[in-house]
Amino acid sequence: MNNLVEAVSSYVILFLSKNLSNELIFHNINHTYEVVAAAREIGTQCNLSDYEMLALEVAAWFHDCGYANTYLGHENASKKIAEIFLENYGCEKDFIETVLNCIESTKYPPKPSSLIEKVLCDADLYHLTRANYPKYEKALRREFETFLKLIYTDEEWLKKNCWFLSEHTYYSDFGQKVLSKFKETNIQMYCPK
Repeated sequence: MNNLVEAVSSYVILFLSKNLSNELIFHNINHTYEVVAAAREIGTQCNLSDYEMLALEVAAWFHDCGYANTYLGHENASKKIAEIFLENYGCEKDFIETVLNCIESTKYPPKPSSLIEKVLCDADLYHLTRANYPKYEKALRREFETFLKLIYTDEEWLKKNCWFLSEHTYYSDFGQKVLSKFKETNIQMYCPK
């Protein structure tokens, strides 16, 4: 299993490079890299076991592959891609199930139950804590316009965005104790009182 992450990352990088639309300016390969890095960071802080870290990292690599096929419901497409790869690789059913449950937990609204599901959900929304947060929300707004035909005025978008930032909660202890503080800074900077 030591080579699994290497095999998965090589496969996903090639898959996303070949198959993702250039119009995916938020859910692109950089987002996947960032989620994998965030998952490693949060998973380490949460003292996950080696097995949990392996499942988490594999799920992080695969979690948005489905965007190559569909925008809405991409999680189901991601799970299918992951399942086929992991079965062909010879992974055990329990491990595959753990990975697929992790990917499933990132559906909006997230419903993580296990710790690794909570970590992946936190990693997926790690960008809410970043100092360059406006770059992410602008990219997401453009994707919504392109793929969902959702057009917002600046005022509507600001309201929607601030509502999301305020209502969102991190799930892991690390997310609640550390990431929430950085997200709070962004709320204070970007959301009118």
